[in-house]
Amino acid sequence: MKLNIFKNIAPVALAALVGFSSTACMNDLDQSIKDPQTNTELDVTGLLTKIYGSLVLTGQTGGSGNPDMSQFDEGNSAFYRRIFEANELCSDECIWTWQGDTGIPELTNISWNSTHGYNELTYYRTMYNVTLCNYYLQETEGTTDAEVLQNRAEVRFVRALMNFHFIDLFGRAPYKTVVDETLPVEKTRSEIFKIVEDELLSIIDDSNDEHLADFNGDDANYGRADKVAAKMLLARLYLNAKVYLGTSQWDNEMLKKAKQYADEVIASKYKLNTTALNGRSAYEQLFMGDNGENPNARQEIIFPIRCDGATSRSYGGSMYPIASCTGDGTPDQGLPSSMWTCNRARQSLVDKFISNGSSLNGKSISAHDFAALAGDDRALLFVSDNRVYETEEKTTFTAGFAILKWTNEYAQGGTPSDVSFPDTDVPYLRVAEAYLTRAEANFRLGDVEEAKKDLNVLRDRAHAAEFDQSISEQDIIDEWCREFYMEGRRRSDLIRFGQFTGSAYVWDWKGGVYAGTGVESFYDLYPIPYAETSANENMHQNTGY
Repeated sequence: MKLNIFKNIAPVALAALVGFSSTACMNDLDQSIKDPQTNTELDVTGLLTKIYGSLVLTGQTGGSGNPDMSQFDEGNSAFYRRIFEANELCSDECIWTWQGDTGIPELTNISWNSTHGYNELTYYRTMYNVTLCNYYLQETEGTTDAEVLQNRAEVRFVRALMNFHFIDLFGRAPYKTVVDETLPVEKTRSEIFKIVEDELLSIIDDSNDEHLADFNGDDANYGRADKVAAKMLLARLYLNAKVYLGTSQWDNEMLKKAKQYADEVIASKYKLNTTALNGRSAYEQLFMGDNGENPNARQEIIFPIRCDGATSRSYGGSMYPIASCTGDGTPDQGLPSSMWTCNRARQSLVDKFISNGSSLNGKSISAHDFAALAGDDRALLFVSDNRVYETEEKTTFTAGFAILKWTNEYAQGGTPSDVSFPDTDVPYLRVAEAYLTRAEANFRLGDVEEAKKDLNVLRDRAHAAEFDQSISEQDIIDEWCREFYMEGRRRSDLIRFGQFTGSAYVWDWKGGVYAGTGVESFYDLYPIPYAETSANENMHQNTGY
């Protein structure tokens, strides 16, 4: 989309001593952090823009050059790319076929350790973003300006989102709320759960001076966090409470809270898109280059990470799922200058949509034709005569079906602003999640019929056959995959269903074996980087590393 909010990115970031644990830690990452404290005046608006930009941008210039964090490849350091890779490359959905890239085999096979480079980047990018938020809140503390008070609530939402990902990925967090030379203290999963919960509840409470607005899809404020975004994140937090709080059973009160906030999201002005446009399905439009301008798609996107090919170039936003999935005979998806030939479907993803993948070997089937064949608009996979469903070759891009869910093409017609970087916004929180959250919560609370209704709302939108018999837990986790594959959350969902580690569910190349094999349960968490535990005595390592 055309991205006005990023036109004037302030040249601000945080000094090494305040953003990270120690000089030793910084040397391990070879980082160079820009210091806003060299400026005599704080640009509050610019810093707010930087905080939103930090969800996808990686430095002070577009694409690469002058990075926030100097390391082996700036494009890898984008927050969305880090979350995407941490949740997808280890899952049953895709394989990054450039297995010669350092760190990729460990993600593919679920065999990483505490010195894994990508894991370090994920940890420190999230930490960097938290520190940006802390700096804004510290510098604006005590304000009585109504606009700044609302902006503070938005920054608190972003900080809560970062801390949510800390407990989801790492099970603990380095915790600070001020910018100074002290080391972060360690907070446990249950402690951060409570901190995130309290933060989100506070900023949706109108009785507090710092509260989020009721934008509800307001055009002028598209891209900013509002109350519905906070409610959607609360619903996600509560749905994962069994995992995050370490309970042996599902907590009915937490499930009821997940359902409550999902209800409120569904009742808001945000609505599921159900309208096809110019030959593009309602689902397809959510991942297209004009999803921020197209009112059909936009009504479903609660919280986007905004991207623009002309003014906010990044290798880590929607660029990643578009460019990495194209090349070697696929359509260019509106990015003819950026076709990386990296990510392709695992067999297990194909299996979620059709039962006879091998029968398609050697055929030529467009993504639209594949969706029609599967009887599901969401099955945006691509087959060509040089691609096969079943192969033990994992280093070749064409050794598997292509995934063409994301595109830089426009549903409404027109030309993308750039052919090297996409305009496609990342629909980070969208209404469909509320339906699946409510379905799962109802199922676990024993109301199977209500759960089935919500699953069928999504299946109806996708023109897929409704569930007409009783549904199972497996039906729900499979529906999470069909609706949200390649959006950066699959690992988290599999863990909630007890299917990520162990051997109850295996997929091709899980555990480094073509047929799939079980892996140790400690891989449900990523390790705290060795660079961090060796530099900050407050941080402890997760079990198994």
